[in-house]
Amino acid sequence: MPNLLLKRALTVLVVVCAIGSVVAQNTAPLGPPGMGPGVHSPLSPFKPLTERSDVISWKLLTGVTTRMVKGRLLPSFSLAHMALNQKTQRVQGFMMPLQSGQKQAHFLLTSVPPTCSFCMVGGPESVVEIKTKTPVSYTLEAVTLEGRFLVLYDDPLGIYYRMLDAVVVN
Repeated sequence: MPNLLLKRALTVLVVVCAIGSVVAQNTAPLGPPGMGPGVHSPLSPFKPLTERSDVISWKLLTGVTTRMVKGRLLPSFSLAHMALNQKTQRVQGFMMPLQSGQKQAHFLLTSVPPTCSFCMVGGPESVVEIKTKTPVSYTLEAVTLEGRFLVLYDDPLGIYYRMLDAVVVN
């Protein structure tokens, strides 16, 4: 039952993200440049992520484009995206829990810190679904994880990226 609820919650979350992504791509920005989903707010109490050479860049991950295929919005990955697939990679970001509790084994890692527990920080290009080897302590600070990185072309939940067997690294 909990897995079914989680699957439904993820499905709703991804559908909302996909719709928001389409709307965002087809409308003018609502605020000044550098503000909105997937962009770190200068008003945030959390410091933004700094570019690091030892982790996958969010600029690369969020640089994916989308296209409509048979009524579905699907990602179009570049060769640089596909080069990450099925390899051990590192990614840094902010934890967005999918369940309550101090320890998390399945959560979303986002490019910017969540500002509200009901708000998405961006579209599916701005998150990586994380499944850890062992549960990790939830934190509001940025974390760096290492694991097997998957680039997902046609995931049923609409996720673009997933990391399996992840462990926290410095």
